[in-house]
Amino acid sequence: MPTGEVPALVLADITCRFASRDGRGEAYTAVADATLTIARGEFVSVVGPTGCGKSTLLNVAAGLLEPSSGIVEVFGERLNVVDGVNRRAGYMFQADALMPWRTGIGNVMAGLEFRGVPPSEARTLGEEWLRRVGLAGFGDRYPHQMSGGMRKRLALAQTLILSPDILLMDEPFSALDVQTRQLMENELLALWAEDRKSVLFITHDLEEAIALSDRVVVLSAGPATHPIGDFKVDLARPRDVSEIRMTPAFLDLHREIWGVMKAEVLKAYERQKAA
Repeated sequence: MPTGEVPALVLADITCRFASRDGRGEAYTAVADATLTIARGEFVSVVGPTGCGKSTLLNVAAGLLEPSSGIVEVFGERLNVVDGVNRRAGYMFQADALMPWRTGIGNVMAGLEFRGVPPSEARTLGEEWLRRVGLAGFGDRYPHQMSGGMRKRLALAQTLILSPDILLMDEPFSALDVQTRQLMENELLALWAEDRKSVLFITHDLEEAIALSDRVVVLSAGPATHPIGDFKVDLARPRDVSEIRMTPAFLDLHREIWGVMKAEVLKAYERQKAA
């Protein structure tokens, strides 16, 4: 990040505690004193053991969850959950957030319609985004008539049509088969390269994180998760995610990051077995 440039997103000393289910037990600290900064135009992935609090941090960044303590800043301005969600961010969920009663074009247009964009303009933009994600000619189909990969393309268009300055992605491709997943990863990189929005990408897949990102941040096992590693991905762009995984530089970086991550994964596994 150039000196003096305001980051796109800052999570500063974030702690998130949750009350026990019965309200009488000890509070559960999911995240403790976690700090994470995303520069303008930077693609950052967060990895860590299952259940460590990755999605919790993403929800804090989206303004969907108010932290117990800590500060969230969006382009230098403090985010106050009381005033609403992070309106400069688009959120792509792990599960499809598509409306089954709307066609493909209807789903893509929805956000623009909610913002008061005239229908004809919204439709023109919607058709353009369907083309950009490879779904030209499929706008009249409903989500149940589309494959998993097509629905992910639709969800991507639904998010990007609103031109968010920050893209928050919660394991968006985890349910896809390997081949479709790699196609979607390349689609995402191609679209991201056009305007270089800031991306915070949550994944449990270390290979995916390295293939996509400028930086990979590793979280500790929960409870009280926090970053324990921050790795720069110094691999040339543009990238083909299937080809880059075979390069010596990729394998060396994977080995280095896994060396930090492995103990945390094992720690989380042992805790789950004992629960």
